[in-house]
Amino acid sequence: MRLLEGGHGAGVAIAELTDKPVRLVAWVGLVSVTAAALAVASGGWSRQVWADEARPALPSGDALPGTTLLDWSDDIASRMVDGIDAFLTRKTAESRSRRDEVWRGKQLRKAEAAEEKADPFAEERAALAKILGMKDARVESPQLQVIASPGRSGRIGVGPGYEIYAVRWPAFEDVTGEGLWLVPTVEGQDSLPGVVAIPDADITPEMLAGLVEGVPPECRYAARLAAAGCRVLVPTLISREVAPRGSVRLTHREFIYRPAYELGRHVIGYEVQKILAGVDYLRAESAPNTRLGVIGWGEGGMLAMYAAAVDPRIDAVCISGYFGPREEMWREPIDRNVFARLDRFGDAEILRLLAGRGCVVEVCRAPDFVLPPGLGGAPGSITTPDPQAVVEEWKRAEEFLADPTRSDRRHLVVSGDGRGRYATAECLARFAGLLGIAEAPPEEQSPQRTEEPLPDATQRMTQQIHELDRHSQQVLARSAEVRRAFLARLDRSSLESHAETVEWYRAYFENEVLGRFEDALSPPAARSRRAYDMPTWSGYEVVIPVFDEVFAYGVLLVPKGVAAGEKRPVVVCQHGLEGRPQDTITGDHRAYHDFAARLAEQGFVVFAPQNPYIFGDRFRSLQRKAYPLKKTLFAVIVAQHRQILRWLSDLPYVDASRIGFYGLSYGGKTAMRVPAVVPEYCLSICSADFNEWIWKNASTSSRYSYVGTGEYEIFEFDLGETFNYAEMAALIAPRPFMVERGHFDGVSSDEAVAYEYAKVRLLYVQLGIPERTEIEWFPGPHTIHGVGTFRFLQRHLRFPPAGDESR
Repeated sequence: MRLLEGGHGAGVAIAELTDKPVRLVAWVGLVSVTAAALAVASGGWSRQVWADEARPALPSGDALPGTTLLDWSDDIASRMVDGIDAFLTRKTAESRSRRDEVWRGKQLRKAEAAEEKADPFAEERAALAKILGMKDARVESPQLQVIASPGRSGRIGVGPGYEIYAVRWPAFEDVTGEGLWLVPTVEGQDSLPGVVAIPDADITPEMLAGLVEGVPPECRYAARLAAAGCRVLVPTLISREVAPRGSVRLTHREFIYRPAYELGRHVIGYEVQKILAGVDYLRAESAPNTRLGVIGWGEGGMLAMYAAAVDPRIDAVCISGYFGPREEMWREPIDRNVFARLDRFGDAEILRLLAGRGCVVEVCRAPDFVLPPGLGGAPGSITTPDPQAVVEEWKRAEEFLADPTRSDRRHLVVSGDGRGRYATAECLARFAGLLGIAEAPPEEQSPQRTEEPLPDATQRMTQQIHELDRHSQQVLARSAEVRRAFLARLDRSSLESHAETVEWYRAYFENEVLGRFEDALSPPAARSRRAYDMPTWSGYEVVIPVFDEVFAYGVLLVPKGVAAGEKRPVVVCQHGLEGRPQDTITGDHRAYHDFAARLAEQGFVVFAPQNPYIFGDRFRSLQRKAYPLKKTLFAVIVAQHRQILRWLSDLPYVDASRIGFYGLSYGGKTAMRVPAVVPEYCLSICSADFNEWIWKNASTSSRYSYVGTGEYEIFEFDLGETFNYAEMAALIAPRPFMVERGHFDGVSSDEAVAYEYAKVRLLYVQLGIPERTEIEWFPGPHTIHGVGTFRFLQRHLRFPPAGDESR
């Protein structure tokens, strides 16, 4: 089998056919060739191809002393993924009652009470704005700019009593909103209600205004509200159109979502900021006591709900085709994913932030959208929820908003059987009433176009995408300085000062970035069975319970001839993406070269865990389920490793103070994250993964970037302004830390790796321990080299003991 390096920056390797049958274990999204000819070693992840007969038979046998016999006959890795899935599903279901308990402890007060001088929900609004990624200050005093050719009025349409203009407005930094302005042709416009009418992502402003086909006349709520006497601003949303990005195809919304999410921003937050910039304009141009509202359907309903929740200046909101239970939000398009959403906010909790203001929820059909697997983006769909479930979520909100004197300001409108059309007459009449409009908006609206050309919707979309992409890249360029400021309290003047100041950052990294489950670990009642019997070591498959439904699984290699009472160091050898512990032990896998077995032959005790990043979309769905709970998949992995260490430490031949970690690829990701929060690991080696991680995740121009690959689970919210790999290494320090880097590894460039590692080296020099860190460069691909790293392990694990030349 010959490896050919090249291809996408993630690093493609093609395995030439041999005379042995080859089985494809993981689908590769970067290049499509026959399964028999495919093997990939890529930026932080490993694709596996092996000859069936090359995998050794694992003989059954005795259990380890102190364990019960492991008698499972199914695929244990698959069972592990299923167990984690069940655990996360249970945690998701439990989040609703947990949120209810938190909210019952709040003293709800009338926001409209004259004596109220402070916002009773300021803390909740700030928390919601943070997880929506609303970090960037909006432009002060934005003005609408009519888009028109020189000498032209810019008036592109005329309806009964109103005119339509194409406009743009500044939102934040150099990002603008763009859409239509529907303004009544009457005196005293500043006293007319102002409305931001938000379309669904796949509906253009021109469709919603009735200037082009695409929306039935009775559903054109922008035009109908303008005809009723409202000033109406209609923003353009980033659409769900699918386009090529790197080696995959993504919706425009996911393309913006990926780098923004890594940088603590969000496509949702960006669009809410554009909407609120429109509210800023309307408020500034309105007479006192003029009412302002937001209304939307589908994605527009979602954004209207978020905008009104974070901005109490909005008097009325209409949420159509979106409101409902969000426990299944992991199935929706990934651009709707909001980190920590269900930890604090279901839709009912968000609706509670509207206490004292007008609200209409319309139970109707949602937009139909399906993004199937196989394109490279995150699979997801939008479906109309069960109307009864929507009603139940409404009732949950009402339990906290019960106020018989203001019930006329909250309306649940059901369209047909709950799956009917949106913007029904009752819905718009209720919303108009909240804005002080006595008469219901006219049922149908079809304004006339003028001779002015309509905006080019495709060009406008391209420009809007470009502005948000450019903004994210500007944030990326500034992120190193933001991280530097964030880490300013970490005292590097001495080992003692570092130890005193690092714990806050370690706790922040685990609780706010990776996530942590507070469940108590189960008793480590391990099961095991003999799997290998080699001349110098024995191997055992081991299963250890962690939480209900969750267990750790791996292979323990025990050297033969350990003297009674002797305590040996342990190396935990971690595989990469789609890998298995056995791949690190036998078969000379091209990425691992049996490094676990080689270390056991040197006399180390070795444990090779099964991490749950296996089975493609199955494990990526675990990440999707974890996100809304303020968790990542590493929240589970960290718990598994804590239990593994707990069990290893009790083995009679293990020195608990000398347990090191050595991981490749996704195992290298683990090497940066798990030892950072688990100090029981006495050292860490990151192989074939260490690089300028934030750049790799957020750049839309680098050939090494994940933005254009199939790893949709890889992004971690707000990592970019908190912890790059140098900052994670600062959490590992002062323990020994090493990087293993192949010059031809497609994970990144040598320059990016050296740049990030230089910051680690400087830290260890500042702490006075430069001998505890090193990097080994070798002329190889995405693989374990096992030369300098083995020496590093021998030196820092103090094995073999000084003067012992027998091993």
